[in-house]
Amino acid sequence: MTPSPARQAPVTVRVFVQRFSATPRGARLARHLAAHRLDAWGIPYDSDASDTAALLVAELAANAVTHGRVPGRDFEVRLSLDAYVLRIDVSDPRGERRPVGPGTVPSPPAGADGGRGLLLVEALADRWAVLDRLPVGKTVRAELDLPR
Repeated sequence: MTPSPARQAPVTVRVFVQRFSATPRGARLARHLAAHRLDAWGIPYDSDASDTAALLVAELAANAVTHGRVPGRDFEVRLSLDAYVLRIDVSDPRGERRPVGPGTVPSPPAGADGGRGLLLVEALADRWAVLDRLPVGKTVRAELDLPR
């Protein structure tokens, strides 16, 4: 008799994908809907994970609207959640204006009005990356490790 393999608990992956208009209103709506979806998935409003995720979505969506906007094209938010990791992907149609990657984000000049968004992403996310999006554009991905 051969021993049976160890049983693994099933992994449930939850996914939410939505396109938004490339406007400040679209970016705000993305943040609100992300927090709502996370609450429905068991990550309650005002928890550390929910607040961090909302900040990441807000910053990445604002960047997509500001730096990745192509007239007439939307940006997309994709959330995926498994037992241990929340992945936030924000995609826009502009591939030629790629941000720098992790560990290489420069600090803005003193007194600058902007330029701190990816520093915030780098500080809040456990991992993040800039990926090509096919057929055109880019995706900025941020991942949060969740408490077990």
